[in-house]
Amino acid sequence: MGAFEQRAATQISRGYFVILVTVGMQLGFDRLIEALDHIASTLEHEVIAQSGNGKYVAQNMEQHSSIVPHEFEGLISSADLIVSHAGIGSVLTAARHGIPIVLFPRRADMGEHRNDNQLATCRQLQGRPGIHMAFDEAELRKTITFALSNELVQNAPPKGETGLQYAVRKFGESGRL
Repeated sequence: MGAFEQRAATQISRGYFVILVTVGMQLGFDRLIEALDHIASTLEHEVIAQSGNGKYVAQNMEQHSSIVPHEFEGLISSADLIVSHAGIGSVLTAARHGIPIVLFPRRADMGEHRNDNQLATCRQLQGRPGIHMAFDEAELRKTITFALSNELVQNAPPKGETGLQYAVRKFGESGRL
């Protein structure tokens, strides 16, 4: 068991909440990492970021330029929320694991991407359950707060039922965790 997997098991047993931030591996995304770093200092959640090759160094969250795939999967399984660039791979990963996601698209006019395909992705996904959008730091803070409260309340196990019992029951009912 790797270091991230051990930590995930410990967090789950202690009831920690985890926000996983990912920007993909092709480009850094300092605007997102810096915004999350500011927000992380006000949250009661552990924030772990995969920051790519960006230049910003976080002070209030755990930051890794890259995370090997099997450890990344372990982090995803312990995450309560994913905050990400609007890459379709991140959206599909969140959906596969049943984790809500906040998308913060890269913008061409800010030199973050070649074009505005991530804004187009957000337009196409707008309003889908479990997918939230934010376009600046103020909106990101509000959206994270909303997503955590809304998704965690809706997906909390009923009183007297453990998280595992709830997950098994929900899987039996719907075929999804």
